[in-house]
Amino acid sequence: MTVICMGDKSITMKTSKKLTEADKSRIIEMAWEDRTPFEAIEFQFGLNEEETIELMRSELKGSSFKMWRKRVSGRNTKHRMKRKSGVDRFMSPKKY
Repeated sequence: MTVICMGDKSITMKTSKKLTEADKSRIIEMAWEDRTPFEAIEFQFGLNEEETIELMRSELKGSSFKMWRKRVSGRNTKHRMKRKSGVDRFMSPKKY
């Protein structure tokens, strides 16, 4: 388990990967995207849903975090298992 310090806050992560500022920025961007599931963030950065929420809480202003949580709570597209059966990817085919 790794503890990442972010100013006066820290995040305990199960992964040993250290996040750069660019990584954190990309994770926040992906977390805001409607169609990017938490599993995609875990696949690319090793942060599960709970760890992504902790990162968002520590990096965003309080009001922005609350708005984000309200937006993603219960959203089917943010959870791969809740998606329609025909959608089984989380990367754009154009990225290849």
